[in-house]
Formats: sequence, C-alpha cells, structure tokens
Amino acid sequence: MPPSPPTDSHLSKDIAIEFIAYGKAVKVTAINLQTGQEASIVGSTAYSKNYLSQLAVKKLNFLMNQAKNN
Repeated sequence: MPPSPPTDSHLSKDIAIEFIAYGKAVKVTAINLQTGQEASIVGSTAYSKNYLSQLAVKKLNFLMNQAKNN
C-alpha cells in the first residue's frame, strides 16, 4: 500500500514536473526552470502524483546542493 500523499508545499513555481507512464511504472522529472537542471525518478503508478513529484523534487534539491558544494 502506498504511503499517504504529502502536501503540495514541496512544489514551487520555479519547478516543472513531467510524468511519463511506461506500463505500471512512471518516470517523473523535476526541472528547475531557472537553471534547466533536471532530476528523474522511476516509481510505481500505484503511488500518487504528489508523492512521486515530492521524491523528484527532493532529488533535484539534493543534486543542486551537491553542485553548490563542489
């Protein structure tokens, strides 16, 4: 059973979310509209769009912070 969907507080007007379904899987890409940096995850279609987008945004934030520290 998928976890409870999170709130939309993780979404920003500076981030676009793209969903591409492949059978029972979905690829979710978070794109920073200011920098063009992208991060993708693949998850089950059983999970909510909110949950999957939160994971993609979290990964994007991680990658952006990692780039700042290097």
